[in-house]
Amino acid sequence: MLVPVEWLNDYIKLDVTDEEFCNRMIMSGSNLETCEYFCKEMSNVLVGRIEKIERHPDADKLVVCQINVGDADAKGKDEATGLLQVVTGAPNVFEGAYVPVAIHNSVVPGPLHGQPKKDGGVKITSGKLRGVESYGMLCGAGELGFDDKVVPVAHKDGIWILEDNLTPGEDFAEALGLKQAVVDFEITPNRPDCLAIVGMAREASATFEVPFSYPDTAIEKTEGEGESADYVSVEIRNPENCKRYVARVITDVKVEQSPWWLQKRLMYAGMRPINNIVDITNFVMLEYGQPLHAFDINQVKGGKIIVENASEGEVFTTLDETERTLSEDMLLIKDAERGIAIAGVMGGLNSEIEEDTKTIIIESANFNGDSIRKTSSKLSLRTEASARFEKGIDPNLCEEAADRVCRLIELTGAGKVCKGSVDVYPEPETAKTIDVRVSRINYVLGIQLERQAMVDIFESLEIKTSGEGDIITVTPPTIRQDLLEEEDYVEEVARIYGYDKLPVTLPKSNTEAKIPADTAVRNSIREALCGMGLNEIQTYSFVSPKSVDNICIPDGAWEREFVKIINPLGEENSVMRTVLTPNMMDVLSRNYSRKIPAVKAFEIGNTFMPNIFNPSGLPNEEYSLCIGMYGDEANFFKLKGIVEELIAKMGIDETMYIAEENYSVYHPGRCARILVSRDSEEGEFETEEIGIMGEIHPDVAENYGMGGVRIYCCEILVSAIMRNSNTEIVYTPLPKYPSTSRDIALLVDENMEVGVIERVIKEHGKTILESVKLFDVYKGKQVEEGKKSVAFNLTYRDRDKTLTDEEVTAVHDGVLDALKNELNAVLREM
Repeated sequence: MLVPVEWLNDYIKLDVTDEEFCNRMIMSGSNLETCEYFCKEMSNVLVGRIEKIERHPDADKLVVCQINVGDADAKGKDEATGLLQVVTGAPNVFEGAYVPVAIHNSVVPGPLHGQPKKDGGVKITSGKLRGVESYGMLCGAGELGFDDKVVPVAHKDGIWILEDNLTPGEDFAEALGLKQAVVDFEITPNRPDCLAIVGMAREASATFEVPFSYPDTAIEKTEGEGESADYVSVEIRNPENCKRYVARVITDVKVEQSPWWLQKRLMYAGMRPINNIVDITNFVMLEYGQPLHAFDINQVKGGKIIVENASEGEVFTTLDETERTLSEDMLLIKDAERGIAIAGVMGGLNSEIEEDTKTIIIESANFNGDSIRKTSSKLSLRTEASARFEKGIDPNLCEEAADRVCRLIELTGAGKVCKGSVDVYPEPETAKTIDVRVSRINYVLGIQLERQAMVDIFESLEIKTSGEGDIITVTPPTIRQDLLEEEDYVEEVARIYGYDKLPVTLPKSNTEAKIPADTAVRNSIREALCGMGLNEIQTYSFVSPKSVDNICIPDGAWEREFVKIINPLGEENSVMRTVLTPNMMDVLSRNYSRKIPAVKAFEIGNTFMPNIFNPSGLPNEEYSLCIGMYGDEANFFKLKGIVEELIAKMGIDETMYIAEENYSVYHPGRCARILVSRDSEEGEFETEEIGIMGEIHPDVAENYGMGGVRIYCCEILVSAIMRNSNTEIVYTPLPKYPSTSRDIALLVDENMEVGVIERVIKEHGKTILESVKLFDVYKGKQVEEGKKSVAFNLTYRDRDKTLTDEEVTAVHDGVLDALKNELNAVLREM
């Protein structure tokens, strides 16, 4: 919200510097973005009157102007005529025109001719243009520092033509009152009342404790023929989305340029002046925060205004000459035959004010914010009006804003105001009265403020008060839609009293800071893997749907069930990833292409899956761990060792690796699924798959430009690790009794998994089997074809006594019998 300080002073008289104003407003709770000083760098720019224009002798598009700059001392001024010669190419100059003239050694804010704006402005000096001396420059609004979007329509192209009530030789900036500060406030969504100059003046009045006066809305003469109700009727058919509609009629309208004081306020507030009628409605919108619109009454068929929903698929052309297709949930302003405006968003081309318009209807209405927000979003059409309606506007402003428009039309001679208004207000809005406690306010703020001081603060904000003792009964103005609970009034006291005056205290709490369990698990994983020499990476969660093509995921697989982004930046970032392996392969490929000989990396990142139980709900989001490596030291068993060490550090005891031949990402003979086992709540033995690991398939490596390179990856669900981990440290005494060990070599089928053999040994080793270690796998001449020899070391120990050979043999023989019966594994002669 741009607030020109000069405009603010129309309602309050502040005797402070601009810097002090900004600082005090910040401390009273107003969020300030910037404070810009206009025309601060401008110097030696004068008001000039063009006395004579001649064609340039050597350039068809240039003219030579003789300028009257009064008594100003300017280089090149003719001693006989007192005129200053300036060459220009502006198409809109004429004899008798008053123009801004930058004389020799002047400084203008710029920029010039599309060049970037420079700090300190641009210096103008005399020189020759195509052989003719020019002692200055005639300025357009752009050279004088005004953004193109706020330049008046009448001065958009060419030189700025001034009003003829100025004196040649005057300082241009002072004559037009251009040197002033404009403060840009960031208005939070809960304070729509501050999206208005009056609202900010009310805030400043409370902050600086100075009187505040409202704009003049008293219409002195109603000279228009008849009453407003004689010209127009209003019917609201959707009172839920249109709370109030006020219409006033102006006759004998003169459409022309607005007076300079009005144009200047609009420009500094960020709006382009167009004509007096449009400018007045925009001025009052900025002044009160109440959007308004003017209709040409000749274009309102039947003299009727009807507020109802549009028809599905109805086509409507807005003021920007764009055809828009409406839906049945959009609110439309209609006459007896057709739509004439999209309520709260933009008027229609079929009812706009034109130069020959003589009678107009002023609309001041209140529309539901949610309805306007949806309409604006669906049409991709956001305007100053819709932005205000979206945040919520007090319907009690409608009549006052309409009267203010009529008063300004009367003051500027733009038309004659008809008596009365047509005001349809089905359910008038009333303020919510509540009780607040003096003691509670003091307790929350940590101060000891007297009741009367609080009453003074409330009344400075136009909050009515009553009651006695500790209770203050407060009734806010209806424009303050944010004041609902006692805490809201505590905040009002705090900010007007001064945040800088509140005592600083530390929070009193015995709450112990604690890391969440899932975060602790992820931190432990990071610590373990970094300790094993791996580097952590981070990649984007937004990926291309083609990423799973590169890792050869088949059609219909769950990895292709993507969560799609509604407004993606591009195809390559259009879906949420379901697995981390494609991201890891991208990183490995990038390093390989840059001649990095070996990489060991891991990533802990989010993966996303659609919610199958609630398709319209949020997707399922889980953390996954991906490990990837290549290089001379990388192999399957190196990766398996890292995974085993990690699982052991996370307190997971029972792990199994099951060969997998059908997962297309990995080499069919060098891939395993990782399972952990545990006892269920029912006491039964159960397993859970937590991930998969192996050597990347050669086709996948080829897709990433790493053909011929052996790459090893692993992907594990972090949530599964968390479910099965037990990081509680249990201390046990060192064993008092000796252990005994026995080595066995078993002949088993060639495809028999070692993990299966270990599981059988552990199941039948009873309580005295302390450890099982594989120390040899052999296939050769001494082993028949289709078989292999696997050798284990079994360690036995009883913590309560020394084992006898007979006790060990009994358990050991039970293990061997189980191996033979369950796995057909027989002892090989050592």
